[in-house]
Amino acid sequence: MATTVRRAVLTLPAAPLGPENPLPGLRPLDEQHAIDERSRAGLPRDMARQVGYEPLRTLLPVRVLDGYGRERTPTDLDAIVIENDRLRATVLPGLGGRVHSLFHKPTGRELLYRNPVFQPADFALNGAWFSGGLEWNIGATGHTTLSCAPLHAAIVPAPDGGDMVRLWEWERLRDLPFQVDLWLPADSDFLYVGVRIRNPHERTVPTYWWSNIAVPEDEGTRVLAPADEAWHFGYERSLRRVPVPDSCGDGVDRTYPLRGDYPADYFYEVPQDARKWIAALDADGRGLVQTSTDQLRGRKLFLWGAGRGGRRWQQWLTEPGTPGYAEIQAGLARTQLEHVPLEAGAEFSWLEAYGPLAADPRAVHGEDWAAARAEAGARLEDALPRARVDAAYEAWRPYADHEPGESFATGSGWGALEVLRSGLKLPGTPFGEVTLGEQQKPWVELLRSGTFPDSSDEAAPPGPSLVAPHWRDMLETAPAEPLTEYHLGVAQWHAGDLAQAVRSWERGLQVSPSRWPLLRCLAVADRDAGNVGRAADHYAEAFEDLCRERRDRDGEAWTAATAALGREAIAALLAAGRADGARTVWDALPSALRGSGRFRLVEAQLLVAEGDKEGARAVFDAGFEVPDLREGAEVLGEVWAAVSDEPLPDAYDYRMRPAGE
Repeated sequence: MATTVRRAVLTLPAAPLGPENPLPGLRPLDEQHAIDERSRAGLPRDMARQVGYEPLRTLLPVRVLDGYGRERTPTDLDAIVIENDRLRATVLPGLGGRVHSLFHKPTGRELLYRNPVFQPADFALNGAWFSGGLEWNIGATGHTTLSCAPLHAAIVPAPDGGDMVRLWEWERLRDLPFQVDLWLPADSDFLYVGVRIRNPHERTVPTYWWSNIAVPEDEGTRVLAPADEAWHFGYERSLRRVPVPDSCGDGVDRTYPLRGDYPADYFYEVPQDARKWIAALDADGRGLVQTSTDQLRGRKLFLWGAGRGGRRWQQWLTEPGTPGYAEIQAGLARTQLEHVPLEAGAEFSWLEAYGPLAADPRAVHGEDWAAARAEAGARLEDALPRARVDAAYEAWRPYADHEPGESFATGSGWGALEVLRSGLKLPGTPFGEVTLGEQQKPWVELLRSGTFPDSSDEAAPPGPSLVAPHWRDMLETAPAEPLTEYHLGVAQWHAGDLAQAVRSWERGLQVSPSRWPLLRCLAVADRDAGNVGRAADHYAEAFEDLCRERRDRDGEAWTAATAALGREAIAALLAAGRADGARTVWDALPSALRGSGRFRLVEAQLLVAEGDKEGARAVFDAGFEVPDLREGAEVLGEVWAAVSDEPLPDAYDYRMRPAGE
C-alpha cells in the first residue's frame, strides 16, 4: 500500500489535566538533576562547561500544571496515523506530539511501550507528564514543558513524493522555534524523523534535546549501544564514568534493566566516529532500534530497577498488572545534565530513524559485550545502512522549509506573539495571528499601545507573565499600574535582578486592590533570602487577602489559586515553627480541597507539627494518594518516620535511591 496520513481518534482511560497553576514559577520544580561540585570537578572540560551552562533558575514564562487527579474516565484523544504496508505510527498532537504507538505489521509487534492509560504525574519541568511512547524533549534538563501541551500539526510534502506530518511550536523556556517532521517511505520498516531547532535571536542560546523512547521491559530485555563506557547518574546526584556492562563492579550486568535495584541513568560514551544508535532487544533478539545522523551524539538507558520504589513508580504511571518499561534515549550532548550553545542565527538539525531489529539471540545475550553490540550493529547496517540515513537527511533538508498544507492541530499562540513582535520569517513553521488567544491578548495591547491593560475589575487571578528582555523593556516603560508592576517584578526576578523585582512588587502593593499575587511573590523572595519569618508573614497575609478577594467568586482558576497558595503558605508557616498559623490557613481551605490527597499529606504534616503523631498516623492508615508527588520526592517516607518506627508501607514507598545516600 502507498503511505497514508489520516486523522483518527484514540480512546483511553484518562485523568483530566485540570487548570494551570496561576502562581508564577519563580523557582524550578526539578531539584533532582544536579550534581555536586566534587563530581563536576572530575568531568572532561567540555562536559563540565556544558553541565554548568545556563541551568534553569525559574520556570518562567511557563506555568505549572498540577491540577490533575487520579480518577480516569474514557476520553477521546485526537490522533494522526501514518501508515504503510510495514509500519503504523500513531501520533498525539495534543499531547506534545507524542508517538503513542509504532506497530510493525509483518511481525505483529508493538515496538514501543504503549501506555494503556493517560495518567499525568509530576515528572515534567512544569509538572504534568505521562509515560509511554516516543516523546520530544526540548528546553532544559528534564521532560519538556510541552509534554501535555498541544503542538501545531499539518501535512507537508515528503522527500519521497508522499506526505509527511510536521509538528512545530515555540519552546518558551529558551524562546526557540522547533519542528519535527515524520514520514514513512513506501515499503519502509523505519519511521524517519527530521528535527530542526532554530535560534532567531542575536545572542547565543542554551539548547537541549533528547528523544525519549519507552520500550517494553521484562527479564530478557537487554539494551545495546556502541560503547564500552557510560556516565552513571543516580538519584544520589553523582555523575561518574563506569564500564559497560558491569557498571558497578559487582558482577551485575545493568544493560538488563531489571537487574538493577534503583532507578538510574546510563549515558553511553559513544566514540565520535562510531555510528549513533541504541536498541532494546528481548530474549529472542527482537525489538526496537533507534539511529540518527551524527548531530544527535548522545545515547542513554534509563532503568527503574527491580526495587520497591521503582516498581511503585511504574504502577503509579499506569495501572497494576501492566508490563513495565525502560527508556532508551538520544540527545544533543553526552548527558542530559548539559545544555549546548546554539549560536545567533544558527540551527541544529538531524534525522532519526525508528524501526524493528532482529539479531542472533546467542550473540545478543552472550557474555562477550563487544560481540553482542557488534551483532546488533551489523544487523542494523543490514536493515538500514548508515549511508542511507545520511542520504535521507540530505534529501529532507530542502523540504524543511516547505510551507505546511492541511492543518491537523493547532498549538499555542505564543509563537504568533513573538512573530508579531519581531517580524521574524520562519519558513516551514508559520505562527499565524489567528492563533493568538486570551492569554496573549494583554501582551498584544502592550506591544501596540505601550500600556499593559488593567484587569483589576476582572474576576480572575493575573494571567501569565512574559520575561524575555524585550518584554521586560516594554514593561519598564509602560505606565506604572499595579498589574504592570507585578509582571515587571516577575520579569526582573527571572533576569536575576532580585532587589529590583522586590521594589517593583512593593510599589505595586501600595496601590493594588488585589494584594495577594504581590504578597506571594514577596514571600518567595523572603524565603530565598533566608528570611523565614518574614516569608511566613507574607504568605499568611497573602492567603488571607486571597480568601477575601475570592469571596462570592468561584471557578477553577480561583480554586487552583487557593490550593496552590494554601499549600505554599502552610509549608512556609510550618518552616517558621508557626503551627497555629498553618492551622488557620488549613481551616480556611474549602472542605473539598482538605479532603483531596494533596492536602491529606499536608494535614499529616500539620498534625506532626502540632505534636499529634497518632492523628498523623491515622491519616496514613486511612490511605491517601498525592497526585502530583514529585519525581524523587521522599516526603512520604520523612513524614512516616516522624509518626512510626515501622517500615514504610509499600503504598507510600517511592524511594529512588538507597537509604542514607
